[in-house]
Amino acid sequence: MEFNFTEEQNLLINTTKAFVKAELLQHEELLEKTNNLPKELYDEIKKKSIEAGLYACNMPVEHGGGGLNAFDLTLVEKHLGFASLALAEIAWRPQNILMACEGELIDEYLKPAITGERKDCIAMTEPEAGSDLRGMKTNAKKDGDDWVINGTKHFISNAHISDFVVLFASTGTDEQGRNLLSCFLVDLHQKGVEVAKGYDCVSHRGYVNNVINFNDCRIPGKNILGEKDKGFELMNVWLEATRLTVAATSVSRAERAFDIALDWSANRKQFGKVIGKFQGVSFKLADMATNIKAANLMLLESAWKIDEKTLSSQDAAMTKLFCTEMLGKVSDEAIQICGGMGLMSDIPLERIWRDARIERIWEGTSEIQRHIISRSLLRPLGA
Repeated sequence: MEFNFTEEQNLLINTTKAFVKAELLQHEELLEKTNNLPKELYDEIKKKSIEAGLYACNMPVEHGGGGLNAFDLTLVEKHLGFASLALAEIAWRPQNILMACEGELIDEYLKPAITGERKDCIAMTEPEAGSDLRGMKTNAKKDGDDWVINGTKHFISNAHISDFVVLFASTGTDEQGRNLLSCFLVDLHQKGVEVAKGYDCVSHRGYVNNVINFNDCRIPGKNILGEKDKGFELMNVWLEATRLTVAATSVSRAERAFDIALDWSANRKQFGKVIGKFQGVSFKLADMATNIKAANLMLLESAWKIDEKTLSSQDAAMTKLFCTEMLGKVSDEAIQICGGMGLMSDIPLERIWRDARIERIWEGTSEIQRHIISRSLLRPLGA
């Protein structure tokens, strides 16, 4: 693994940083006060992200995408993560699971998602099936040449501004009675689909979650992504990549919180000296910096392993677990260092602290990550 970034990678980092500074950070206050992202602002930022080459930078070049490998994509996602999520996500990277599209699905879904003509979202979680994905009740049944879908999904990010959903549904059971899952592409405007308001969330203002109801929704047989009953395998490939996205943005936000706390420690005076001189503060800074460095190294190693095709589920779980829990600790300590001002909206610490809470839940809770890690340690020993 090479620790020195290439000229191209440095250009990528600088381009992303410049985009965040020029196009995103100025709108954070509006987002916090209104919990709303105006459509005209969304469209303006989307247009500029396409011009900057950040939109769909994860997609194949042959279909119009940026063609970044996993390592370079992680650099982009990390530095986009410096800004509020609702703003950073406008520079959209379509679900990488769409690369499984074949035949007509390429022109109908993959290419329009890359150009920005159509927006995708993904639906797995249900009111009674969160981490227990095999327990999902949404089902798809074959009827002639079509599939008929029934069920409810919730916590679906930005479905209200999406054109189609990558949907996971049960298509049968195995010999042990467990659900077999398949993946489908479903247009959200068609009959039998309702996109409803979701829940008000403490984290990530302006970033909307929705409920999607399917009531005898009929889709063409060709709209299955991958093989029937093989959706679980397809899902695991997608989840490992998204866990690194969460880890990358967590590291960036931790660095932002640390920089605020460091600057405060070097300038805030109490008892005749800057507070950074007090061991109670300086030791916090040392621990925060050490944890951020460890998270960065773990993140970059995992991204590198994706390109080397050596990333294991244990690697992805460890990275997601460590980086998200590190963000929670760093943001909390940063507030402690800044005292009362840390909880005021004048500086972004209280937002980073609020936003940090969800990172240990979505894309697999910390408990699920620990389960994956411990299972991978014990299985080779027959336990």
